Amino acid sequence: MLSSGAIELRGRVLPASNLTFFGEAAVDGRAVRCVYKPVSGERPLWDFPDGTLASREVAAYVVSQATGWDVVPLTLLREGPFGPGMVQLWREPDADQEPVDLVDPDDLPAGYLHVLDALDGDDRPVALVHEDSAPLRRMAVFDALVNNADRKGGHVLAMPGGHRYGVDHGVSFHVDPKLRTVLWGWAGEPLHPEDAAVVTGLAEQVADPVSDLSKRLAGLLDEVEVRALLHRMERLLGRGRMPVPSGRWPAIPWPAF
Repeated sequence: MLSSGAIELRGRVLPASNLTFFGEAAVDGRAVRCVYKPVSGERPLWDFPDGTLASREVAAYVVSQATGWDVVPLTLLREGPFGPGMVQLWREPDADQEPVDLVDPDDLPAGYLHVLDALDGDDRPVALVHEDSAPLRRMAVFDALVNNADRKGGHVLAMPGGHRYGVDHGVSFHVDPKLRTVLWGWAGEPLHPEDAAVVTGLAEQVADPVSDLSKRLAGLLDEVEVRALLHRMERLLGRGRMPVPSGRWPAIPWPAF
């Protein structure tokens, strides 16, 4: 349904930076809800080549599937009502869960990791926190690999049953370090052994030019971007620790939510 179904748009996601639609893809009377981002609606960016954001979203899905972590919902490149673009399976989060939150600095919730202290729009002290969970830790590792420059709190979808999806990966895979994320709670901690094993296997696939993963990435990213992906994997494994903010660029996206 998502790959070939007729897409009928139901509305537009207005807060999005790029043209983003909510719709349904239907085949033989059956439909799935989806997000559609046409390439023609991508806003030019100074640091990313024009017309590449949809491919980067699909590349993020490809890497997600190769890890086995299922971080990114099913994402495809295909024709839509406004031309070619990214189509992603809609995932409805559990509104009662807040994996990333702003709280009173004097009342940090149990089971959450503290990221930073700040002032809100009314100059009240707040603390940015996120849950200390394996799905979110894996998402933080994933972001480091794909060099995600825009992991906002709202880009983490809390699903019923505990699974966590990440969305909006259009500004990923840059060759320069651009990691901007709200998931800094594990900064500097030793890389989890299970995560390290997955990254090791992933690096072996990317290094193999005839692997299915390498072939798929070659159709979505520039060669230099694939090499940079491999370099980030090797560097993460070599250090054996989760990344820390470098201090040379903003560590979290703006706005954070």
